[in-house]
Amino acid sequence: MAWLILKYLATSAVVVLVSEIAKRSDKLGGLIAALPLVSILALVWLHLENQSQQKIANHAWYTFWYVLPTLPMFLAFPALLSRVGFWCALACGVLLTLVSFGLFALVMKRWGIELL
Repeated sequence: MAWLILKYLATSAVVVLVSEIAKRSDKLGGLIAALPLVSILALVWLHLENQSQQKIANHAWYTFWYVLPTLPMFLAFPALLSRVGFWCALACGVLLTLVSFGLFALVMKRWGIELL
C-alpha cells in the first residue's frame, strides 16, 4: 500500500509542478507539459514493479501511436477558447481527439497496426 501511495504522490506532484510553472511562464510550462513525463513515470513504475521488457516496450510503442491523434486538439483548443469559452473549447478538443483517434486507428489498421 505504501508503494501505491508513493506512486500517486510522485505522479500527482508532476502534474502540480507543471501547472505551477505554467502559471509563471507559458513557454516553459508548455515545454515541460510537452515532455513525456507521465509516460516516463509509467515506464519507471512498470520497471520497478518487475514487468517484462516486452510489456514495457509495448507500453512505449502504443504510447507513440496514441499521442499522434491528440495533437490536433492542441491547435483547435486555443483557436476555440476565445470564441466559445473554456469548457466548450475543452469539450470540442476532447471530441476532436476521439474522432481523430478513430480515424487514425482505421488508417493504421491498413498498415497492420491494431490500435483498437
